[in-house]
Amino acid sequence: MVKDRAQKVRSLLDEKGLDGLLFLHRPNLRYLCGFSGSEGALLVGRDEKVFLTDSRYTSQAHLEVTADRIVEYRVQLEGIVREAQATGLRRIGFEAETVPFATVERLREEGGERLEWLPLGKPLRTLRWLKDGVETETLEGAADLAATAFEEILPMIRPGAVERDISLALEFAMKRRGAEEKSFDFIVASGERGALPHGVASQKKIQAGELVTIDFGARWQGYHSDETVTLAVGSVDPRLREIYDIVLDAHDLAMDMVRPGIPLREIDRMARDHIAERGYGKYFGHGLGHGVGLEVHEFPSVSPRSEEVAGEGMVITIEPGIYIPGLGGVRIEDMVRVTGDGHRRLTRLDKKFRSLPA
Repeated sequence: MVKDRAQKVRSLLDEKGLDGLLFLHRPNLRYLCGFSGSEGALLVGRDEKVFLTDSRYTSQAHLEVTADRIVEYRVQLEGIVREAQATGLRRIGFEAETVPFATVERLREEGGERLEWLPLGKPLRTLRWLKDGVETETLEGAADLAATAFEEILPMIRPGAVERDISLALEFAMKRRGAEEKSFDFIVASGERGALPHGVASQKKIQAGELVTIDFGARWQGYHSDETVTLAVGSVDPRLREIYDIVLDAHDLAMDMVRPGIPLREIDRMARDHIAERGYGKYFGHGLGHGVGLEVHEFPSVSPRSEEVAGEGMVITIEPGIYIPGLGGVRIEDMVRVTGDGHRRLTRLDKKFRSLPA
């Protein structure tokens, strides 16, 4: 499977008039050759795929990497230039959106006039955006692991509990079940802090009558999950219940739209218009969602500015929200895969309104 992925890259060589492509971004390395370490490089030419790394990872590379050759270097950029020259590459594309400018300057200095380095943007952004069956199963496994951990710590969410303690307990529960790492710093935002879309867990204590928004995910076998639930602790203000129902309806309307051929901005518009029609448009400022895979936030975005169309294999989040300063907020999020005739939800926690004992 990894070997087949190199064909996606080689099709770009003719299209862009290149002799080869250099990959340094870790998610792309894992996708194209299987390497999970922290430093390496991949040169993909017309006839050969060469992986390069230093002595710390040579043995690991021989266990993990699918490539025609594995080359060890002492200094990364010197090794890349030396290998490119030895294999006759001249015009080489690179990941414009992730390779630092200083790195490009060093490559140009090392290679001189014999090598030409050309930035590629969007053609490489779409490299990983359609997930195959194995990737989908892995994403679903990550989501299931995270959900099981969440259900374990659910009894902790009660008056007097500290947001940060809930976040830590959730992280530990995930790792006990095999998560490699949390997908990001968890958001646990209760009461008025729920109006912070990125309200990372604090020392605040949860109180009865509050909503609690928890945004969490696990990394498993390299792939990330991303899911958000909002829960009530006891009885809440009727306005909080109102915005919950509005967000849930917006979420469901957008989910129902997900199928091949639908512009992503139209999916965003469905949720955004519903929230606006109910009088809360100014309280929903972020995009509706984003791609998920080897990175928790990856191409494409689902927003009013999206130019892409949903395609089979795409995995995106649907996460509308309403955030009212001084009152609180609600966000509801699921991961969904576009299928041949519609969509399949990869996250499994029920999003119906739930009130926990106070």
